[in-house]
Amino acid sequence: MALIAIGDIHGCVGSLNVLLDRIGPEPEDHLVFVGDYVDRGPDSYSVIERLLELRKHVSCTFLRGNHEAFMLRFLDYGDAHSWRMNGGVSTIESYRQHGHDEIPDSHETFLRETELYYDSGDFFFVHAGLRPNRTIKENLERYGEDVFLWEREHLEAKELAWEKPVVCGHTPQPEPINAEKLIAIDTGCVYHMHPNLGRLTAVRLPDRHFLSVPYAG
Repeated sequence: MALIAIGDIHGCVGSLNVLLDRIGPEPEDHLVFVGDYVDRGPDSYSVIERLLELRKHVSCTFLRGNHEAFMLRFLDYGDAHSWRMNGGVSTIESYRQHGHDEIPDSHETFLRETELYYDSGDFFFVHAGLRPNRTIKENLERYGEDVFLWEREHLEAKELAWEKPVVCGHTPQPEPINAEKLIAIDTGCVYHMHPNLGRLTAVRLPDRHFLSVPYAG
C-alpha cells in the first residue's frame, strides 16, 4: 500500500491524467488530494468528473482548498463576485462547455464532502498549512478554514512547532519543499506561462519520492 499526496490541480485535467498514468495507483493505495481542483485552468468540470471516477477504484481523500470554498460560497450565498475574481470564470465556462448551466448535484456533493484536513498517523495533510508557532493539536483546537485554507506564514518560519510532517499545497513553488516537518507540493501547474512553474506534483510517502509532470492542459 502506498500513501500518495497530489498537489493543486486547478482545472488542468490533462496534467492530472498524465500524472495518474505515471503513478499507476493500485486499489490498495491511498491518494490524498490537497485541494484546489477548480478555477483558473481549462476544464474544472472534467477534473471533478475524473476524481469521481477515480474514487470508485482507489481509496481517496479529497481535502478542501480555498477555491472549493469560493465555489461553495457561491452555491450557498450567491457570492459570484469573489469567486469570479479568483478564477471562477474559467470554471463556469467549463461547465457551460459540457452543457451545464448549473453545478450538477454530484459535483456539489463532492465539494461539500471535501475535508479540511487528514491525519494519517505519520503525516498531517492540509490545503494551505498551519500556524507555525502552534502544535498541530493547538491548530486544530484554535483555528479553522481561515488558517487551513489560507495560511502561508509557515513557509517563512525558521522553526515549526508541529509534532509531525505537514503536507500541503496552496502556495506555488518552483520546486517541492522537502523539509523535516514540511512537504509542500504545489508547483503551480496552472501557471505554466511562468518560467519557473507549470508542473503538477505528487509525493509518495513515507519515502518522499516526488513525481512531477509538465502542464498538459
